[in-house]
Amino acid sequence: MTSRYSHIVILVAAILAFVPVFAVDYVLNSYIRLRETAEMQVRLDDIMIDTENSVYSGLKALRSVIDSSPSLCTPTFISNAQKAFRASLTLRQILVENMDGVQYCDVFGNQVDYSPLSQTLSLPGRAETMTIVELAGYDLPMVKVSRLVGSKRVSAFIYLSARLGADVPLDFKGVTTFRISLTNDTPIITYGNYDTFANRTNDLAFISANSFASEIPVRSEVAIPFADVRARYSDLDWAFTISACLISAGILFVVLQHVRRETLPAMDIERAIVLGELRPFYQPVIDLSTGRLLGCEMLVRWVKRNGQIIPPSEFIEYAETSGMAIPMTVHLMQIARMELAELIEEMPDLKLSINLFEGHFRDGNIVEDVQAIFEDSPIKFRQLVFEITERRPMSNAMQASSVIAGLHALGCKLALDDVGTGHSNLAYMQTLGVDVIKIDQVFVRMIHPDTTRLPVLDGLIEMAHDMGAEIVAEGVETEAQALYLREHGVRQAQGFLFAPALKIETFRTLARALNFVAPSDESEAA
Repeated sequence: MTSRYSHIVILVAAILAFVPVFAVDYVLNSYIRLRETAEMQVRLDDIMIDTENSVYSGLKALRSVIDSSPSLCTPTFISNAQKAFRASLTLRQILVENMDGVQYCDVFGNQVDYSPLSQTLSLPGRAETMTIVELAGYDLPMVKVSRLVGSKRVSAFIYLSARLGADVPLDFKGVTTFRISLTNDTPIITYGNYDTFANRTNDLAFISANSFASEIPVRSEVAIPFADVRARYSDLDWAFTISACLISAGILFVVLQHVRRETLPAMDIERAIVLGELRPFYQPVIDLSTGRLLGCEMLVRWVKRNGQIIPPSEFIEYAETSGMAIPMTVHLMQIARMELAELIEEMPDLKLSINLFEGHFRDGNIVEDVQAIFEDSPIKFRQLVFEITERRPMSNAMQASSVIAGLHALGCKLALDDVGTGHSNLAYMQTLGVDVIKIDQVFVRMIHPDTTRLPVLDGLIEMAHDMGAEIVAEGVETEAQALYLREHGVRQAQGFLFAPALKIETFRTLARALNFVAPSDESEAA
């Protein structure tokens, strides 16, 4: 990613870094809601199971009393009813009455006062019926399970569940709304203000659960305002918030370090120049006819103190737009003058190619800089080739012509880089006096082992020859490419087939190895 996207990277990184903080409430609320709902559901299901067991326990006791008594309201019947009462925690009364409600007998020999709270419902698959009633002397409604025996009705009065207390459900301390009702919505027991929950406009305002008995027409509901439950998790809220802040800080630190290291290196170009981290690397230019070294192209690399090498694609564009390309080029030329001095004395015909940018041709000081750096150097002006690298089109052709004329006056040559691509203009060969054409690797890559003709590439080569310009092929990576170029009159080439851009020590070794021949056999340098 180039430096022009750096502000976007920082903004996105900052947003992502603070996601854990922003997400604390959502994550914690979701956790609380899931946990509390699950626990509430378990307890509510237990109450329904207990209610169903209580009803069927009373039903079983009623059947036992009826089946073990030859007739109703006899001493045997009363004795059996009292035994059933003592054996059950939820059975509160057994009553015999006729269809008009006239009572005949009960467990204690007293008048049983009760009033129905619901209509009579049948129990699925059973002869008995059930009614919700209010029994005198008891705070909670009961289930009245009845069975007809002849013309009489025998009924058992049963607590809904031993889990239910007089004030609140024993399993739901702190709950604000609890209700047990028949499935037709007839209320049996209600704690709290059920209407507030029933008329809610926001489901998220409550944590709720509901449960149905499997074989009797009874259901239960429970609800509590979420804010009340949330308040019980204040300690966990603090822990989540602190952890999220630490995570956010860690993410932000890592991202900013990464952005600084990988995405925004160009922001420190001036510092890198002062520290000597911007270094010239040298890519050999080879004579395709002899295999000898003709010269090199100086390329910049950012070598950090930890040994990391940042390629030009990461910072060159920023260097151009910020104007740092000019001092960077001066810095690189000063280093190259020192690093190549010994080798140039051994090989006085080696050429050094240096990339110039559009800003150099607007600034105009490049001619004075070249003269000041190389005037008393072993590297002669005739050995310097300055390449027009047009990432941006030249905005002032007259100023550019003046700069090029100044470089020509010193004895330097001018090369047009990446011919045929980008903003490179073939007219520069006439208007600006270009001496060398560098064929872009896009055309070189078109060459394959079976290639015999490439009209565009062949046309560029022929035109350069007609104009008397030297030709350098870039990006040569295969032997087939080198052979094709040589056969078509291209003498000079650079690319990975020969060597990548090298540090000075490696470049010196390669140069001495390639050019270790008698002076009389040396070929004219490019």
